[in-house]
Amino acid sequence: MIDFRYHLVSIVAIFLALSVGIVLGTSFLEDPVIKATESLANQLRVGNNELRTELEALQSRETGNDAFVTAGTPRLVQDALATERVVIVEAPGATAGMREAAQQVIAESGATVTNRITLTDRYVDPSRSAAIDKLVTEAKPVDMTFPVEGTAYDKAAALLASAIVTSDPAQVGKVNPAAAGILDAFQRGGLLTVTDQPAKRADLAVLIAPTEPFTGDGAPQQVSAIVSMAIGLDEGSRGAVLAGTLASTTSGGAIAALREDTAAAEKISSVDNLDMPAGRIVVVYALREQLSGVAGQYGIGPGVSGIEPSAPPAPTATSGG
Repeated sequence: MIDFRYHLVSIVAIFLALSVGIVLGTSFLEDPVIKATESLANQLRVGNNELRTELEALQSRETGNDAFVTAGTPRLVQDALATERVVIVEAPGATAGMREAAQQVIAESGATVTNRITLTDRYVDPSRSAAIDKLVTEAKPVDMTFPVEGTAYDKAAALLASAIVTSDPAQVGKVNPAAAGILDAFQRGGLLTVTDQPAKRADLAVLIAPTEPFTGDGAPQQVSAIVSMAIGLDEGSRGAVLAGTLASTTSGGAIAALREDTAAAEKISSVDNLDMPAGRIVVVYALREQLSGVAGQYGIGPGVSGIEPSAPPAPTATSGG
């Protein structure tokens, strides 16, 4: 029979073994592992501090550069678009900040921002494609025809463009008699909202891309609707620029889709850093370049032809109204 003393000795032996193991383990780890871990932690701490310092320096430099460019913007764009008229079209997801910044620099270039059209989420909803096609067919003037192979969004873009832009210098600033009916049909359908005087047609257009790329099963149709709008504005005017942020150059982004469409990219310019002061200046330069029949893809993302047009156009007056 095992008595109490046996249990006591066993318990003491177990605790003694644990104590010896802890002491031996600590002694063993102290040199090769603990010291190595402490050394690595110190290295990482020093590296993080250095990176933080570099980041703060870069942010400070970027802030200074942006301030310098912003201060010089009026001089850099002065009279670049004198006498021209520009319409701004906002895609769903474009921010008011981007639109306001674009509008300001366009005004500083000497152009008149005639109006603003804001497309709604309903416009790019793939489930409403058939309804849009029906609306366009009913609202179009009798003398207007569409390509047989055109999609609902191709037709919608062409119809809307006919109301707000023109490629005829003699018609710039003048009203298309059918414009009121066309815009009213789009508004009644919940597809857009209108600001200022869109019926007084512009000869140039800026389409502001969504801030974030489209995602999900409907993304291809949604981004296609934006590219179709860019094409419609370009074909109906003397030139168009699609402007957005770097996110627009990723999968599902409007600028990425435009740049991947070779035929569209040969006609329509894009700028992917509208959120930067320098990018806003390039929007003006790209519009000016469009007047000469040249297109380019500008900014800092994939697919660019340069940060800006290789030869920023000299300010000259053109026949606008």
